[in-house]
Amino acid sequence: MTVQRVSSKWTKTKSILKNKGLAPYVPDTRLYSFDALEQMLETHSFVYIKPDRGTYGNGVMCVEMMDSSESESELPDNEKSYVLQYETKKEHFTTIEQLHNKVNRICQGKTYLIQQGIRMLRYKGNSFDLRVLVQKNPYGTWESTGIIGRVAAKNKIVTNHHSGGIVKHFKVLMSEHMTSEEINNIRKELHTLGTNIASQLQKSFPNLKEIGLDVAIDSNWNIWILEVNTKPALFPFKKFFKDQSIYQKVRKYANAYGRSTTKKKRAN
Repeated sequence: MTVQRVSSKWTKTKSILKNKGLAPYVPDTRLYSFDALEQMLETHSFVYIKPDRGTYGNGVMCVEMMDSSESESELPDNEKSYVLQYETKKEHFTTIEQLHNKVNRICQGKTYLIQQGIRMLRYKGNSFDLRVLVQKNPYGTWESTGIIGRVAAKNKIVTNHHSGGIVKHFKVLMSEHMTSEEINNIRKELHTLGTNIASQLQKSFPNLKEIGLDVAIDSNWNIWILEVNTKPALFPFKKFFKDQSIYQKVRKYANAYGRSTTKKKRAN
């Protein structure tokens, strides 16, 4: 049985945006160019730049535009500066042309996207996002089978394990910000969002069987779709949860639609 994979983030984003009910969950996202960089920074002041194809957070950058009152450097009044962060490095630029030239060197001619930056909720000072695992169940319908939280390492802009991020329970992360009832409401919305995204993507990619939906929650508790992976890692659900019934279901569904869980495979 073939399990479809879709590597292009832009292709997946365009599919989701066709659904008017799902589009509000997608941050402003465009193909990277100088004009897009200039327009997005004027609109949002904080953006992420990420490769269209790639895993493990490799190549992800963020840029923040600052005015003279915010910048660490001495600037004339009403002047702007730009801070580019990638890996654990930070570089400052006084013109957007200088910034663009640096980004271009990092991109090395590959296709990149630029996305509205989301100020994520934090756990003990570090930002975190959530991974919602959605799978086709043996009855052929979409089901959200688990949620894990991923906390970024200090000074890192991505949260995944390969960049030093750590896994935390959803409830632990959210308990700093809301009540148990509110956490349950967010959980239900995430489960529904997961199945709706999978159903929408299946219209474009009929052999899709599983997705990992990466979402951020901002300080107003808005949910934002950061990315959708079509070969999500399953091992966190085995290693992290004491309740083994969660992984047993994940594994049962994966085996049913043709994904082997007997040996480690590259996933993102």
